[in-house]
Amino acid sequence: MKMNKKLSEALKYILSIAAAVALLYFSFRGVNWKDFYVALKECSWIYVLLAFALGILCYWVRGVRWKMLLEPIDDTISIRTSFNAINICMITNLVLPRVGELIRCGYITKNSSRDSKGHRKATLDKVFGTVVIDRGWDIFFGFVTAILVFSLLWGKYGDFISENILTGLSERLSLWKIGLALLVLFAGFVFAVWKLHDRSRFLGKIWKIFKGVTEGLKTCLHMRRGWLFVVYTLVVWALYWMMSFAILLAVQKINPASVGGAMAEGVKAIQSLGLVDALFIMFAGSLSSLLPVPGGFGAYHSIVAGALLSVYGVPFEFGLLFATLSHETQTLASILAGGWSYADETLRK
Repeated sequence: MKMNKKLSEALKYILSIAAAVALLYFSFRGVNWKDFYVALKECSWIYVLLAFALGILCYWVRGVRWKMLLEPIDDTISIRTSFNAINICMITNLVLPRVGELIRCGYITKNSSRDSKGHRKATLDKVFGTVVIDRGWDIFFGFVTAILVFSLLWGKYGDFISENILTGLSERLSLWKIGLALLVLFAGFVFAVWKLHDRSRFLGKIWKIFKGVTEGLKTCLHMRRGWLFVVYTLVVWALYWMMSFAILLAVQKINPASVGGAMAEGVKAIQSLGLVDALFIMFAGSLSSLLPVPGGFGAYHSIVAGALLSVYGVPFEFGLLFATLSHETQTLASILAGGWSYADETLRK
């Protein structure tokens, strides 16, 4: 049984990596690598470095925000610890999608203080509850961003949204029905565990886990200065927006005369884009997280390049240049921040 589980997990990750490789191959085939390399050299690397710095700052703000959720459970957890946990989570997700969330829960539990009975204050189930809240707020603001794009910018982006998002959702309506059915089944399972947990040792353990997760979820009700948590969330999304805008400014500095073909056309097409357009590009790029590929490789590149082509008429090849700068800048930020945090944790030991 254990071997079959390990085999299925390994197969899942192999398929994820294979999907990422396939997406990268089909996105970048036919690219004129000479023009691509020249365009990379011509872009403003000051703005690329700015995007990198904003990425690191974003992780720091996320760490500060998460600490607010952890305080009701264990007020001894420092910003340094929560920041390290976020960084290690991000670098893990580059290789193993979604696994980083479990890693950061374990990291916080390991660094949690003990109560008078010698038990960890921040148990794994409680910390997981705070992660659900943490990610839930990000999803909520992702929906807010989507609503802004839908309502305020429909005239400009309506065709792209209709063809690439709404049509896909309507085609997957059956999946929503399946999801709803699974939600109902899960609710029934929770109710059964609640009623029968005192009659079975196994159900009792499951009920204990449910209670721990619930306690973690309730931390948002016991936060001090809850309004500050909302402010930090706004800052996180503003930083993502500014990262997208910084890369936009970087590619706008390319001299069309120094590149040829699609790259020259792309520079001209992207010159008039500004802050609002950076918001749309950020939203389009965030859709890549819905695909289970390591670090968004391939998915991010094809979605962003496709959005720039569909909405602005930017050649796909130039869109790949933008996506590469944006994605790899943040990937490098994740690697360096994660490496620093891992080294910091090792030295602290």
